[in-house]
Amino acid sequence: MQRSVAILCSGQGGQHADMFALVADRPEAQDIFREAAVLLGADPREYVRHATDDLLYSNRCGQILCSTLALAIGTLVAHTGVRLICAGYSVGELAAWGIAGCFSTRQVLHLAARRAELMDRVSPPDAGLAGIAGLPDTRLRALVAQTGTFIAIRNGQDAAVIGGLRPALIQAVADAKHMGAATARLLHVAVPSHTPLLHEAVAPFREYLYALHPNTPLSTVRLLSGLDGEPIFHVTDGCDRLAAQVAATVRWDACMQACGEADAACVLETGPGNALSRMMRATLPNLPVHAAEDFHGVEGMLRWIGRMTQ
Repeated sequence: MQRSVAILCSGQGGQHADMFALVADRPEAQDIFREAAVLLGADPREYVRHATDDLLYSNRCGQILCSTLALAIGTLVAHTGVRLICAGYSVGELAAWGIAGCFSTRQVLHLAARRAELMDRVSPPDAGLAGIAGLPDTRLRALVAQTGTFIAIRNGQDAAVIGGLRPALIQAVADAKHMGAATARLLHVAVPSHTPLLHEAVAPFREYLYALHPNTPLSTVRLLSGLDGEPIFHVTDGCDRLAAQVAATVRWDACMQACGEADAACVLETGPGNALSRMMRATLPNLPVHAAEDFHGVEGMLRWIGRMTQ
């Protein structure tokens, strides 16, 4: 029996001018680019080449761009007929739902725009996220308690993203370094995603999800929830979880473990960037892992997947 490939749909933070280079000319991705252009006001392949950093990393544009790339990569892989395990990091979970057949391309991209708009609307000013690595859980919990920040994403036993108001994050970064953290830095994100500071966005986003009447995941796809790494079988429960993660901790560590437990043959990160690939290699070092950006062409990427899944 053919084994599955795990598709990891990346979140924001890695946008760059060449992020669509691998798929720019692929016919399977053209409809995705056209849908994204409606929301961006320009073809995404050109948009990333000319946008200022403020636009490239803005919440709305970032969510649309990352969803566009994940859908394009996921569509190329899905067209091979291989079985999939889909997980998404933050906004990447929307693309995972699209690859799993729950939403159309247009719905995913409009969801990304709507999600960003709701988050921006309720977010307090001067807030954001910071990355912390190298602190054991007890120290991490003490850190967020003493600085008034929140654990936004758990990336591993000693790695996390925290969110909160910027003055508190600056203090948390300084304290984390003093406590012995290997890494502690502010991230290029202006919204405290996955923290209680965004709780007012959850209900309207859930209503928007329900209104789209999503399909159940395809039988060839195992779709994982970002809240706990558990598979989604019922769309009502799935929509509740997808909405809740806007203001609740994402358990990316659980998603990575779930890929291993589901006996994935290999893992492909959609990008932009390779942050999820690096985390997966550290978590499951015996599992073959690549980011899409590791490949010079789509054919090489698909040949690798074919070899791994046979």
